[in-house]
Amino acid sequence: MNDDLKAYAQLLFDGLREQTSDAVSGGICRDTYGPGEQNAHDQMTRHAQALGLEVWTDHLCNTFMVLPGTDRTLPAVVIGSHLDSVPAGGNFDGAAGVVTGLVAVKALQAQGVKLKHDVMVMGIRAEESYWFQHSYIGSRGALGLLGAEALDKRRVDTQRTLSDHLASAGGDVQAVREKRPSLTPERVAAFLEVHIEQAPSLAVDDFAVAIGTAVPGNVRYAQARIVGEYGHVGLPRRFRKDAALAGADILVGLDEIWQAAEEKGQPMAFTVGEFHTNSQRHGLTIVPGEFRFSLDLRAYDQTFLDGLEQQFLTMVKSVEQTRDVKIDLGPRSAAPVARADETFSEALRKSAKALGIAAPDLLSPASHDAAAFHSAGIPFGFVFIRNPSGSHHPDEDMSTDDFMQATAILINTLKALDKTGYKTAVVI
Repeated sequence: MNDDLKAYAQLLFDGLREQTSDAVSGGICRDTYGPGEQNAHDQMTRHAQALGLEVWTDHLCNTFMVLPGTDRTLPAVVIGSHLDSVPAGGNFDGAAGVVTGLVAVKALQAQGVKLKHDVMVMGIRAEESYWFQHSYIGSRGALGLLGAEALDKRRVDTQRTLSDHLASAGGDVQAVREKRPSLTPERVAAFLEVHIEQAPSLAVDDFAVAIGTAVPGNVRYAQARIVGEYGHVGLPRRFRKDAALAGADILVGLDEIWQAAEEKGQPMAFTVGEFHTNSQRHGLTIVPGEFRFSLDLRAYDQTFLDGLEQQFLTMVKSVEQTRDVKIDLGPRSAAPVARADETFSEALRKSAKALGIAAPDLLSPASHDAAAFHSAGIPFGFVFIRNPSGSHHPDEDMSTDDFMQATAILINTLKALDKTGYKTAVVI
């Protein structure tokens, strides 16, 4: 990869950082269906137009930047990821997957390479479930998989509904209600996503990149509520219906489940991101009568994940009886386990080997838009980039050199798979 392409990638990343920085947190804020996310999409659009690409948006305001192939009757290959971020986030989560698409297109143009299939770089909306407590909004909507109930979700800061934010951004709410797809399995041969790793595994093991083999499925309870009884600080234990202790029992029980799974070699994770008493009524001398928590439970085998949820539900019943409280788990959402297509994974491995790049297989610790494509019946391939500092905070890190290695693998794979029609593994 030449220095001009590296400078071009740095230009795109610098622009995103400069124009979507949050001065208060020191991080990035590309708020879903807000000014930050829109700014990022506008920037990518300008760069795509400068490359002479066809640019259009769909009813979810996803951005599509297309390098036409020589045979436009063939299904396209989609390269992309999301452009939104969490508050006080990092500059590379999601954005790397869009930037690598534009860098790959620029490289193909510079090399004079004409592919048969359209290369469609996709800037995806609303992947970060933080904002609306709902996952894969942009990609699910593009694929016709987004339920109409998502439109009633309220953004955590503005309390405006998704339908309101979408309409303000120029989207088509009715098309979402009708589940109209802008992408279909018949018109998309593959989805290829490049993303920073959201754990330090590659940094610890000293690899610049890896081939992603699976995206975990998840089960989420975003608004669980425990109701006990408020009481005096001196109330004896036998009379208490302590909602906070019930919450603690659940947290400890989940950790015991995780520890047992690790001992059996079953990869999983859970996160209780919210865990609190009612700030309007809690106090130093008050037994908590109300407690709230959220739960994200994830694993890489669907049967195992289903079993984990049943263990959790059984534990909840037990805690209700033991602590004499009522537990309302609230709305449930879920996403299935998604495994990368072995044909594409093998092509990525062979590309890396041909380039002299060490690229081990790696399970994704996080959810990604690739899972939505998998649910729609569109196969995907995945490349991770080393990130020593973790994600979803301002210190998120990625070297441009590592990024260029991932992009080189992607470009080689595009050339190879274009020859085979995205059907069989190839020798590179």
